[in-house]
Amino acid sequence: MTARLRRFHIKNWLVLAGCLGVALLACQARTSERPDAAATSGAVGDKEDWHQLFNGRDLDGWEHIGPGRFVVEDGLLKTEGGMGLLWYTRERFGNCALRVVYKVSKEDSNSGVFVRIADKPADEWFAVHHGYEVQICDNQDEYHRTGAIYSLSPARSKPMNPPGQWNTMEIALKGKYVLVSINGTQVTEFDPGGAVPERKQQWEPERGPRPETGYIGLQNHEDYDPNTHVYFKEVSERRLSQ
Repeated sequence: MTARLRRFHIKNWLVLAGCLGVALLACQARTSERPDAAATSGAVGDKEDWHQLFNGRDLDGWEHIGPGRFVVEDGLLKTEGGMGLLWYTRERFGNCALRVVYKVSKEDSNSGVFVRIADKPADEWFAVHHGYEVQICDNQDEYHRTGAIYSLSPARSKPMNPPGQWNTMEIALKGKYVLVSINGTQVTEFDPGGAVPERKQQWEPERGPRPETGYIGLQNHEDYDPNTHVYFKEVSERRLSQ
């Protein structure tokens, strides 16, 4: 092999190695944007790391708007009537994990956890159209059942416990992403920058971006069946590392 030919091969290998390096760095950058799956697997941290937003006694720090109500009964939040919204007034949340421990009385019990509500809600529909709802309703299709970002991103599995048993839902908010796990199983990974289904019903959320930091809330939605309820015994928050 001549010296010229060797130099030609060396130059090509250097170019190829450079291209592979750039591609690897780009892939790592995209991966680093995604939240760690541990943030929704129950491995987020010790119990002491969590900040309790519901004190188990009253609705201090919360405000209800719309029909129906939430009541505190035996240390639990209980939904009644609807459709209404109980939202946390004291701060906005971003880059955090939320943990909600809940149970339903029936498979069609209907509630939800709202995140990234853009502003203080003036009515119960503001959170629907200016936030994201992590659905609680076990007997719907994948875009409208428990764990789904309501009508925007499907819940891929159904690890919920039967009615009457407690479930732990964890929601990770990191950058633009929203990850949801139920009982330790990740069911949803939502990238708001990706494609979403067409809006088909007027009660489905308006499409469009939401802020990465916003208010949170819980929904009471028993206007169709006053004999079904959702109970919450924990609503807590833990900051995620940058």
